[in-house]
Amino acid sequence: MDPIHHALPRPAAARAPSSNQDRASSHVNLAGILRERLLRPRFQPVVDLSHSRVYGHESLIRGPADTALHFPDALFAEARRQGLHPQLELASFRAGAQGFERHDAAGMLFLNLSGSALIHYWTLWGEEMPRRLLKDCELAPSSIIVELTEQDPLSEYMDEVASAFACLREYGMRVALDDYGVGNSNLQLWAEMQPDLVKIDRYFFDGIGQDARKQNMVRAILKVAQHLGTAVVAEGIETAEDLAVVRELDIRYAQGWFLGRPEEMLLTELAPPLRDSLRVRAPASAPQRAVGGTAASLRVEAPAALLPAHTNDDVHRLFIEHKDRHAVAVVDADNRPVGIINRRDFLEHYAQRYTRELFGRDACSTFMNAEPVLVDLNVSIDQLSHVLISEDQRYLMDGLIITRDGRYDGLATGETLVRSVTEMRIEAARYANPLTSLPGNIPISRHIATLLEDADDFTICYGDLNNFKPFNDVYGYWRGDDMIMLTAEVIKRHCDPQRDFVGHVGGDDFVVLLRSPDWMERARRIIAEFNERAIALYDDEGRRNGGIEAEDRYGVPRFFPFVTLGVGALTVTPSLCERIRPEDIASAAAHVKHKVKHGNLSLVTERYAGAPLPQLNS
Repeated sequence: MDPIHHALPRPAAARAPSSNQDRASSHVNLAGILRERLLRPRFQPVVDLSHSRVYGHESLIRGPADTALHFPDALFAEARRQGLHPQLELASFRAGAQGFERHDAAGMLFLNLSGSALIHYWTLWGEEMPRRLLKDCELAPSSIIVELTEQDPLSEYMDEVASAFACLREYGMRVALDDYGVGNSNLQLWAEMQPDLVKIDRYFFDGIGQDARKQNMVRAILKVAQHLGTAVVAEGIETAEDLAVVRELDIRYAQGWFLGRPEEMLLTELAPPLRDSLRVRAPASAPQRAVGGTAASLRVEAPAALLPAHTNDDVHRLFIEHKDRHAVAVVDADNRPVGIINRRDFLEHYAQRYTRELFGRDACSTFMNAEPVLVDLNVSIDQLSHVLISEDQRYLMDGLIITRDGRYDGLATGETLVRSVTEMRIEAARYANPLTSLPGNIPISRHIATLLEDADDFTICYGDLNNFKPFNDVYGYWRGDDMIMLTAEVIKRHCDPQRDFVGHVGGDDFVVLLRSPDWMERARRIIAEFNERAIALYDDEGRRNGGIEAEDRYGVPRFFPFVTLGVGALTVTPSLCERIRPEDIASAAAHVKHKVKHGNLSLVTERYAGAPLPQLNS
């Protein structure tokens, strides 16, 4: 949603058109704007905070400049007054798609449709709706996310909305709910429509850094998102303090004027100051966590070098006296860190001929890294996980400088950071996968236990990806993440949220617990759609060749065909499973999955009776 609706005071031109504007607008009415195609898109970035990159852009429409219908609130209000809002929304949708295509942009494109416009065009066009929405635009449908805006109450039209969503998804598009928490975006719509993303309204993030009530409300929404397996976008981020809380809440995607304003040109990468600020976070004004979960647990006491008093010779003596020190922090007269000196690099310099004679009495800043990673004592380990994926990897050798209220307090090594983050992620992943937000091992086991207590049969499907490792090796982990997210999206699309449960064990392993009677047909549709859409994640050469060249596990180069999804399905009758533990069911399902792998099959099904039985079909 365009922040101009809510955030900053509207420019005077938008509130009270001048006489010049009146004269200009007299020649440009809404019908003329639509007829002459005078709408112009502005593109606001949606940022992936986890990877410090632009994830996509939302298209926000503008009418002709210097007219009363330039800003979207006036434009859409006039369209509703005249009964032309479906036509305006269609024209805006197409203008955004065509503008995005002209820029040859990468990433996702968010395009808005109200519920009434969606139902209007679904009723008018039926299965042709996605193609007609795009008209002559040749954007890949998989790059488009259709945002359902909040203007219209939809509780009476759930069947129509569900059919329209299904049509968009069948075409390859994704769907999102906009402005969740206000207007007509409600929990019923979320639960029944199972959107791919939900945008939480800016109301909840405006001043969230100082509002514990809003923080608790957002946490409650995030619990719903985690349970339903839905990615979340924080809207209306306009201050560094609010962004810090968003990251503290572990929300992956965000949008707002602080991250990027709506512009004619698309933002291809974040500005360096913002990108750098995303690497390390200052503590948000939220309650401090236990010391064991903060940077304090990484800290070791270590003497620092003082500028300008200490020389390179002083640093050399310090390293000789403290043989276990990996680095020395350099501080100013106020004990504020200004740099860090890596032990190995420094001693290599000092071992060279004449270095000591030339530089020994110089200030100790000669060989220091003037851009160290600074971490406040109270920053959580969870926050520090973003350091691991930053572009600057020198922290692995230099370590980190721990501060207290901006002043030097100690050092931490890159090794202890990596170990602490890894341990934390392993524990957290048992409850929810950090990439897909789907339930992890513990919720999966609990759900199996619940199903075992019921009388009805259920089927546990264990799926993983064939040829995923070479794909990840060749294209990198970002593209690998996209493949994992695609898997989650496709699985959720074909599951009934009222009956079925989707979990993510980790990596490319997914567990789905199905009570839908047509579970086998659902599994087949999941496999077919994934196998088709996964091809789009390869580059042109890979698509032409039907796969990629990569090294196998023995280091031997060979050809790997496209990544595909394999599923092992195990049907369970609870009445036959007395004294059977959830982990026994999970192990039996994994056994069926291995048959899929070793048999090079797409689907193997068995019935559980305490031990795996012969294969039924594939």
